[in-house]
Amino acid sequence: MDSTTADELANAAARGDVQRLLELLDGAADPNAVNSYGRTPIQVMMLGSPRVAELLLQRGADPNRPDPRTGCFPAHDAARAGFLETLAVLHRAGARLDLPDGSGRLPIDVAAGGPHGAVARFLRHPPPLPATAQVAGMAAGGAKR
Repeated sequence: MDSTTADELANAAARGDVQRLLELLDGAADPNAVNSYGRTPIQVMMLGSPRVAELLLQRGADPNRPDPRTGCFPAHDAARAGFLETLAVLHRAGARLDLPDGSGRLPIDVAAGGPHGAVARFLRHPPPLPATAQVAGMAAGGAKR
């Protein structure tokens, strides 16, 4: 895939443009393509749009790939910004909640609302994963917690 398509895909994800994402992904764009800044669509997606996350994950985006600059994972970004529904989508797709970012922090350490907020409660007691997500998580980087 050329860098222009990778940039278009990342830009559509960042804008939350589901229609454009569908067009690009249906045209065989790689959901893990790296844009000109070294980031994948799921790393730059509009966090307030769980539908964008679902679409990218359904098409094979890796939720356990760290940002090349910060070492943050999409789960850290969703937790920090307080987007619980997006965090739940990531979790169901196999995003690991036990991976530290580049500073050694877990998603619960950066959760919006502090240690007693809804995001931290979710991270402390995430719902059980379906077997398919557990297999995806193991394939993407190790055993689930």
